[in-house]
Amino acid sequence: MKTQTLHDIIVDRITAAAGTLSVNDVSAVLGTEARKNREVLETPQGALVAETGKFTGRSPSDKFIVRDAKTDKSVWWSNANAMTTEGFDLLLADMLEAAKGKHFYRQQLFAGADPDARFEVEVFTPNAWHALFIRHLLIRPNPEELQGFAPSVTLLHMPDFEANPARHGTKSTTVIALDLSRNIILIGGTQYAGEMKKSIFSLFNYHAPETGILPMHCSANLGEKGDTTLFFGLSGTGKTTLSTSPHRALIGDDEHGWSETGVFNLEGGCYAKAINLRPETEPEIYAAAMTPDTVMENVVIDDMGHADFDDTSRTENTRIAYPLTAIPHRVGDSRGPAPENIVLLTADAFGVLPPIARLTREQAIYYFLAGYTAKVAGTERGITEPTATFSACFGAPFMARHPREYGELLGKRLAEGEVNCWLLNTGWTGGGYGVGSRMKLRDTRQMLEEALAGNLDNVAYRIDDIFGLEVPIEVNGVDSNVLHPEMTWADRTAYRATAQKLVGLFQTNMEKLGIDHAELLGSGVSANAA
Repeated sequence: MKTQTLHDIIVDRITAAAGTLSVNDVSAVLGTEARKNREVLETPQGALVAETGKFTGRSPSDKFIVRDAKTDKSVWWSNANAMTTEGFDLLLADMLEAAKGKHFYRQQLFAGADPDARFEVEVFTPNAWHALFIRHLLIRPNPEELQGFAPSVTLLHMPDFEANPARHGTKSTTVIALDLSRNIILIGGTQYAGEMKKSIFSLFNYHAPETGILPMHCSANLGEKGDTTLFFGLSGTGKTTLSTSPHRALIGDDEHGWSETGVFNLEGGCYAKAINLRPETEPEIYAAAMTPDTVMENVVIDDMGHADFDDTSRTENTRIAYPLTAIPHRVGDSRGPAPENIVLLTADAFGVLPPIARLTREQAIYYFLAGYTAKVAGTERGITEPTATFSACFGAPFMARHPREYGELLGKRLAEGEVNCWLLNTGWTGGGYGVGSRMKLRDTRQMLEEALAGNLDNVAYRIDDIFGLEVPIEVNGVDSNVLHPEMTWADRTAYRATAQKLVGLFQTNMEKLGIDHAELLGSGVSANAA
């Protein structure tokens, strides 16, 4: 007799609790169910529009990781809330009790395009539109693969379930709980679908280093010569815009792994921002938004039922979820060789970082660990001047281990081959926000294309005396003054004071991470340099 695994037991309990169960419905069926259940509205093109109510984004303060013998010494606890195994089991039992008599949708999906590094994920949710969302976002097995499907991850999603802080040890009625030893994810009290996607990514980020895989919050594409480029960047830095190119095929737009054999997408879909979406600027995303059964999240629709992508009355974090098959210019198997280029994006609202710089290996690790960009005045209440934002590894909320581990893995991967690393500043020039102007997208694209084509490999460079960065003296098609930020400021003294201020912010951030920034950068870089 086959011995039941823990996953088998949990699946049996969920199945027994559920009143009825739909298993592996395809997208068209789930879309029909979501309409029939009145879970969504519909655009004239057949896209589904879901509202997530109170939560229109993630709830990081409500995320918990079970602290047990396995995770006690390996999780970055200063970045995570802890939950006991007993508390998790009590939460699971109460969720199963609340599941009794409900209809559930069960989806069996892959996370990881590399067959040797993928999770087999089983998702249970009572809402058809959430099942459709996760079916779009993960990789859909073919019938033969489903025959041998053996789930290694179970996700129980109950958005209407409310946790009890006194009983479950949560901070509110919302909970996202991960048991990384048993690979079980529990989500309750929030309709926001992105919690499902990012919980699976968090689980991957914890386990991937155990097998030497670097998990990455980045986009990736493939050039016509078979060269892979990775794009790291926080919100608003241009990651999606710059990684979408008519000359390069998309591997993936958000979550990847880098193993000894190359780069692979964790997902089978995209979760693109919809705010100010235009067919002229992002034609592939716009076309996907016009596709039947695409899921629009918190997008406002007008009286005629059409999406108004400019309306931010509900939230600025409007989203569109669709499968990668909606993107015509993509890599079929969502995999590529080890990258030849890595681009670290930042939108520097202080206006002092160069628009492009070639990074040494140590500098690449440093800026990867920093994950720097800047918020501008008006983006949040109380912000009246540019504010530095640091998110370790460009995805701190999803990094279960200490950033140093991911930095060491990046260093190992960089040492295995010839990789060009670039810092690309899409922020301000001629002064900080409110004084200077945003970098021209035309110039940014030109600098990027010149770098990826190898045209900056043998040009003359200068060393920035504040940041210690190699900056090209000339880039074809770009005003040379733009390449030297100090030259674009009317007040050179103000430039240097602002640049030194940013250096200090970098140093303070590294101190918070417990990382010696001078040691990491090495003796060849100025002690004052970031």
